[in-house]
Amino acid sequence: MITSLQNPAIKNITKLSKSKERREQQLFVIEGARELSLAIQSNYKIEAVYVCREKFRDTKYPQVLDSIPENDVIDISPAVFEKVAYRENSDGLVALARPKTHGLKDIKLSQNPFIIVLESVEKPGNLGAVLRTADAAAADAVIVCDPQTDLYNPNVIRSGVGGLFTVQTAVCSSEEALEWLKSLNVNIYAAELEASEFYQNIDFRQPSAIVMGTEADGLTLFWINNATKRIKIPMLGKIDSLNVSVSTAVITFEAMRQRNVR
Repeated sequence: MITSLQNPAIKNITKLSKSKERREQQLFVIEGARELSLAIQSNYKIEAVYVCREKFRDTKYPQVLDSIPENDVIDISPAVFEKVAYRENSDGLVALARPKTHGLKDIKLSQNPFIIVLESVEKPGNLGAVLRTADAAAADAVIVCDPQTDLYNPNVIRSGVGGLFTVQTAVCSSEEALEWLKSLNVNIYAAELEASEFYQNIDFRQPSAIVMGTEADGLTLFWINNATKRIKIPMLGKIDSLNVSVSTAVITFEAMRQRNVR
């Protein structure tokens, strides 16, 4: 059992909170038995699992360790776990895994796809929340254009409760995403405060992509000028915008309602 906070392996887990270290080491951190089980189901390569048994005994996913080689499971003390954990009330499990590539060529769409496009998303919590929405709505994919945070930020995994492992996700430039969407004859709906069309008046029953910008700046002119239509959510109060993850959920579930998803 690892009991020292100065253990090199433990120090390295904390280093992986930084994007630079994740890129250089080609490793990222998964916290939580549910999230790890979803990663395993999605064929992520798991390098090591660190377990605090005192906390893990209360997990709802005890079987998650059954598929991990015994030599790759390392026991750690509660104090060490508190050092490497990112969230409160965790179930005592932290794992290291290898990232995947996330290209547009890897996305497999349904016959009538619904796609969420995010431009220059900055906050990992927002990205995670959008992935969670995409999973709940069974969206075909999330396309992350010109991101300011990376997919494997621990807070993306935390806020997405593992949505990164269940939703097809690609990272590319806005230009690449536009070309890809047009090649597939997907209608592109740019969410924009100054739009004249309300989102609920749009027919989302055809192949559709919604494009969401940042809360601070909204979408760039690139997407506004290249969209099939510009759409907006009615704002009845004094604040002129919603959180991007909330806005995405509002429009996404209107699309699902139209498509008669139960």
